[in-house]
Amino acid sequence: MKKWFLTGSVIVLFGCSVEKGLETLSEPLIIGTATPIQLDLQLTQVVLEDYVLDPFRLDSVTTDGPFNLEIDNSVLRIQGRPKQALYNLTLWADGVGESILLKRTKKTLYSFLYPISGDEKRVMIKGEFNAWNPNSTVLEKTGSSFSTYELLGAGKYQYLYVVDGKEVLDPQNPDSISNGMGGYNSLITIQGPDPDKIPTLRSKSYTPNSIILESSNSISDIYAYWGNTRIPGDFITIKGNEVTVQIPSNAANSDRSKIRLWAYNKEGVSNDVMVPLDKGKVLDDASMITRNDYEGMVMYFLMVDRFNNGNTGNDKPLNIPEVHAKADYFGGDLAGITQKITEGYFSDLGTNTIWLSPITQNPEGAFGKYPEPETSFSAYHGYWPISNVKVDYRFGTSDEFRNLISSAHDSDMNVLLDYVANHVHEQHPIYQQNPDWATNLYLPDGSLNTERWDDQRLTTWFDTFMPTLDLSKMETVDPMTDSAIFWLREYGIDGFRHDATKHIPEIFWRVLTQKVKKQVVKEIGQPVFQIGETYGSHELIKSYISTGMLDAQFDFNMYDRAVSAFAGAGSLSELASSLRESIKYYGDHNLMGYITGNQDRPRFISYADGSLDFGEDTKYAGWNREITIQDTLAYQKLSALTAYMLSIPGIPCFYYGDEYGSPGGNDPDNRRQMQFDNLDRHQQATKERAKKLIQLRKENLALIYGDTQILDEGKNYLVISRQYFDNQVIAVFNTSDRPFEIEIPENGSLNFFGSQNGGMLTLQPNSFEMITYN
Repeated sequence: MKKWFLTGSVIVLFGCSVEKGLETLSEPLIIGTATPIQLDLQLTQVVLEDYVLDPFRLDSVTTDGPFNLEIDNSVLRIQGRPKQALYNLTLWADGVGESILLKRTKKTLYSFLYPISGDEKRVMIKGEFNAWNPNSTVLEKTGSSFSTYELLGAGKYQYLYVVDGKEVLDPQNPDSISNGMGGYNSLITIQGPDPDKIPTLRSKSYTPNSIILESSNSISDIYAYWGNTRIPGDFITIKGNEVTVQIPSNAANSDRSKIRLWAYNKEGVSNDVMVPLDKGKVLDDASMITRNDYEGMVMYFLMVDRFNNGNTGNDKPLNIPEVHAKADYFGGDLAGITQKITEGYFSDLGTNTIWLSPITQNPEGAFGKYPEPETSFSAYHGYWPISNVKVDYRFGTSDEFRNLISSAHDSDMNVLLDYVANHVHEQHPIYQQNPDWATNLYLPDGSLNTERWDDQRLTTWFDTFMPTLDLSKMETVDPMTDSAIFWLREYGIDGFRHDATKHIPEIFWRVLTQKVKKQVVKEIGQPVFQIGETYGSHELIKSYISTGMLDAQFDFNMYDRAVSAFAGAGSLSELASSLRESIKYYGDHNLMGYITGNQDRPRFISYADGSLDFGEDTKYAGWNREITIQDTLAYQKLSALTAYMLSIPGIPCFYYGDEYGSPGGNDPDNRRQMQFDNLDRHQQATKERAKKLIQLRKENLALIYGDTQILDEGKNYLVISRQYFDNQVIAVFNTSDRPFEIEIPENGSLNFFGSQNGGMLTLQPNSFEMITYN
């Protein structure tokens, strides 16, 4: 296994090459950074408005590949079989081009055969390749088996057969994997290119006007982009396994820009490298990162009602027998959040982006039912809107929200608002006045269309009192996207966390993002970040991430594997596989959200200490028994999970209370009142480790923009390297009950549970270490 350890400081050279600029448009065609286009096998269709706000500005579209290009109703059709791994697509306006990377896909025809052993009548398959929707893949009965096939790219795929309604493992496949919830899924592995033969790029050094990279293997060619402008070949020199890229001289005119690079050879495509520039120079000072550098965000998610009560005058609990105290209002509000901002709680912790649960007006009264204990629910959580533009009076006023935003921005923090578009409460005027704007509560077979998360994901209702809007219709899309724009323009929030993303058709996200770019980013120059919530396969999650839709989503597949690994039920080697899969789908420099927990999952620490079992109903457990910390070692395990989320590419996200280890089952037990005072020594130590981890991320560009490599792995250990020029961080994790030893370079700084003797690191049981090199 190759190991990219630094053995000394990188020398910053002072080159003497002649500076050259690149021609760019005064008014860009593409707003934001263009995401690469993944080519399909024969025909790829690209919605041009995903990339270009006004396609009528286009003079022409060209490519360096063997493709036929056609434009039909703003859809670009790319037809042909690619021979090499990478190509370029250029959009032209006024004689100047902006470019998008094209990536070849390699898919294999994989056959599924289910042998007939009895009187099976209907066999379906659900898995990561079909968004876990069995209705989309029904096997055909032929002879002695049921069969079908799927086109699959390289990677690992979990799946199950559904035989006459019953989920079963594949009887012909001995490979299976824990699903992280007490059960197992069948697993297939499609082999890809040999990772020891494809190029692996690493940032090596830089001069005032160039970047030097090195590759582990030979390179056929390199595709480099400054923003959305392709850097031409005369800016690039390849000598053996070293690549030098000249920085365009006009990059000096931009406060912040980025260079992105990909290489390939006959074996496959390299990792991607991202190098941020500050006024045309390589960014080498972490203190220059701002809240608009999204790769540097550390997010904090809080439920408004459960965080801090700053104004008791708006407390309006229901206080009725039908609603259990856990499901009633606690009194948290916007004034309470502002109070904690101004007191420095978030700055002291180190987080720089606050994600608020929904604050729009919700109904009064109680709705829904839980059987044991029998209770209904208040709307304390905010996810039952009866207005999409009014601040709920129980959380505060419009002026109090403006004050919160102003206070956050004064503290150099972003504020993201949880926006609910998929559904409304039945009392919402939009439904009262337009009931035909909702999907059908009953399906054609007469069955209730509630909680049909996969087979009816675009129409299902969350409950009988929450109509799902039909957002495939523009008459519904327009008012709902306009109300989202309202929050951006009226209050100056910095973006959204979008609820129930996968349950909303793509047209909604395209229209919303076009309006965001035209009315906010372009018109008033305000950056906007959008991150979605989708539980499902990598393919499904990725389908909503592009220049024309969302910037990112939360990676729940990674979270589930991490919870299992660090709580002791799973394997760090399986977690390493999840990391490789996430990078393969979302990129080496993605903006995916990596959580310590959220409002829909039981608290990690209660798995880690044995209070919860992976196979039990954790919602029932939270209602019917008092869940407290049983084993204080769980605090250290929580810190290890946190360290992992802060070590990998993407945006780490703390769920409120996870900084000190709040326990709990599932909803609503995972939504306890935030505790600011009287932390015991274990909670305080956990919080201090969280603060130190965040500080390490903020101080080390390797953890923000660094190249990622898994150096070593096993069932109970994992070693990850992040490297950005002369800055390297090596993260080591040990989930066993015995010390772990590994050889690492000397001259690093240890920060947590390790000790070093010469070149040997010893790591204590159930612990972690972050070694920094500068």
